[in-house]
Amino acid sequence: MISILVVIGTRPEAIKMAPIINQINKTDGLTAIVCLTAQQREMVDQALSVFDIIPDFDLDIMSTNQTLCSTSARVISGIEEVILDVEPDVVLVQGDTTTAFCGALAGFYTKTKVGHVEAGLRTGDRFSPYPEEVNRSLISRIADFHFAPTESSAKNLIRERISEDEILVSGNTVIDSLLLTRQLTRAKSFTPTSSLEDIDQSKKVVLVTGHRRENIGEPVREICKAIKYLANHRDDVQLVYPVHLNPNIQKPVSDELSGVANVLLIDPLGYQDFVWLLDQCEIVMTDSGGIQEEAPSFGKPVLVMRETTERPEGIESGNAMLVGHDSSVIVSAVEQLLDSPVEYKSMTEKANPYGNGDSSKKIVEFIIAKLQTELKTNQLLATA
Repeated sequence: MISILVVIGTRPEAIKMAPIINQINKTDGLTAIVCLTAQQREMVDQALSVFDIIPDFDLDIMSTNQTLCSTSARVISGIEEVILDVEPDVVLVQGDTTTAFCGALAGFYTKTKVGHVEAGLRTGDRFSPYPEEVNRSLISRIADFHFAPTESSAKNLIRERISEDEILVSGNTVIDSLLLTRQLTRAKSFTPTSSLEDIDQSKKVVLVTGHRRENIGEPVREICKAIKYLANHRDDVQLVYPVHLNPNIQKPVSDELSGVANVLLIDPLGYQDFVWLLDQCEIVMTDSGGIQEEAPSFGKPVLVMRETTERPEGIESGNAMLVGHDSSVIVSAVEQLLDSPVEYKSMTEKANPYGNGDSSKKIVEFIIAKLQTELKTNQLLATA
């Protein structure tokens, strides 16, 4: 029996690993062992519950006023204990979080093979996004298997002298989860959470998300300024903002936008409710990486409120536009999409460059093939 330790810390990791876990568990000869660090306690629990995933290990590393250093120390130590306990054949990490980097490092320290889902993303700026850009680069130095979502990501790895034999262009597993969840949210039996009942369906809904560490401070205030302007000058629009739990986001958003007409501030949504809202909206304003991948599957134009993105494929395909933090630039981009059917259509009729929903199957088949090849090689060496 091949065992794969799947390490999860945040909601995006849970969403993107869930279809892989399901694929592992329905494949003969494989078993998934799920280790949760709970880097985002409430949000990751919500996501796991959607997919009926119960962790085998819960490290529960969250603490008050935690720092990157203190979090990293606890994650490495906790995952090392799990690896020594279950002795997996592969440690599988996703993305660029502290959990992902520390999971990969613990795998390396214990001489366990490491697979990296969503490998090869790069901005070229080590502090944007921070600390994610360095995390994912370091994971690439550690991992044995690299699952690049796009050809562009694979090329980044090859430029860094990663062997092509270790790379699979898999697409992104978030599309697997997204398409499955949309089926559920479009069913007659699905009812969105009560916080979404105040959405005015007669207006064009603009979905806003913002949480990145590098946007804290003046950038988030500029984003709020843009939202307020649009709300005050556009009666045909409602801006819906599920506000991240980070107090450094909550306070400026509340200070600037509470009570503003046409702005609906709500608590973070569970994954099914978020997919429902993404399906309903007209435009997405975000600094999220994952939403840049998800929205094109629903034909939603994405305005990326960052100075750089590690997901250039969406920009290159025309599904997304990099607008930065300047409020006037953000407002201009939103109004152009609202007022010009030609501009809107140009961003909504492109194929999603991140895949079509079969990424998990490709990843699991690649792991099996690699382990079987290694086993045969070892057997031949032993008999030579």
